Amino acid sequence: MLKKLISVSLAGVLAVGLAACSSEESTKANGEANYPERGITLVAPSGAGGGWDLTARSIAKTMNATKLIEEPITVENKPGGGGAVYMAEYATKEVDNDYMMLVKSPPILINNNKAEGNSPYGYKDTTPLAQLTRDYGAIVVKADSKFQTLTDVLDAIKKDATGVTLAGGSAPGSMDHLVGILPAFEYGIDPKSVKYVSYDGGGEAVAALLGGNADVIATDASTIAEYVKSGDVRVLAVSSPERLEGELSEVPTFMEEGIDAEFTIWRGIFGPKNMTDGAKEYWSTKLEEMSASDEWKKELERNGWQSEYKNSEDFEAYLKTQEEVIVELLTALDMQK
Repeated sequence: MLKKLISVSLAGVLAVGLAACSSEESTKANGEANYPERGITLVAPSGAGGGWDLTARSIAKTMNATKLIEEPITVENKPGGGGAVYMAEYATKEVDNDYMMLVKSPPILINNNKAEGNSPYGYKDTTPLAQLTRDYGAIVVKADSKFQTLTDVLDAIKKDATGVTLAGGSAPGSMDHLVGILPAFEYGIDPKSVKYVSYDGGGEAVAALLGGNADVIATDASTIAEYVKSGDVRVLAVSSPERLEGELSEVPTFMEEGIDAEFTIWRGIFGPKNMTDGAKEYWSTKLEEMSASDEWKKELERNGWQSEYKNSEDFEAYLKTQEEVIVELLTALDMQK
């Protein structure tokens, strides 16, 4: 009798356990099917005015305006360390948060592979969702600067490296810094000798230039166009393989200035590492639809960006090859970890 009772008891426990399991799976499945059920946050890990900030706001604006995503999308700025500070938080505290997305660009690779200020977290600590745009670097001075060409700047640095202050909206060894010192390196200047000052975002770097706290800045070509149009700055050269269109169409490339180098700045959107399949599929579908919309094309034109959409799978493969390129560049500059 006791044996029979134990057997019945165990069967009951097993049945309850299986029911609970089934209920949990059903709840999870229903949760994914109903995603999103509340507002979504899109983080730009920098101050206002830079490429990440503008990209995040353009995504939010387009998704909300087209109703591709009916739940509201808000943008939060979380500056610090050229994106490395928030990257640490995102890769640890938001690892399961399907409602927190992140806009990033090459620093997600650079910060993870450079020696100084190294971040232990990289793209493998996220779920890459899509690449959306392509941009290039720009070397910029104030409108009344004595420097007329990129070689003017390089000659001045070669003569007295401490006499020229280069600034950018990212940490030493990160994207703006690499864009700025790449021409110097190719010109035969020790990149470690270049005086570089970092700011949290392109907007702050521009403010430093206009305020006389920097002689030259390295920044994104797209974000500087409005300052060129207003007459506040001049762009000496861009890192594209050929001349750009629009406001910067008269600006020479590095190649034209005798610098055998180029630098592409892609921008993309990432989810948390443990993103559910349902949320990933949802975002993948919506981002592909957004990239083909007229509203998004207007944002590209307004910001001077070039469209370059890659889906999640292709984007992840691209990141792998780009990481190899970044490591090679950092190694050449003796800045790899």
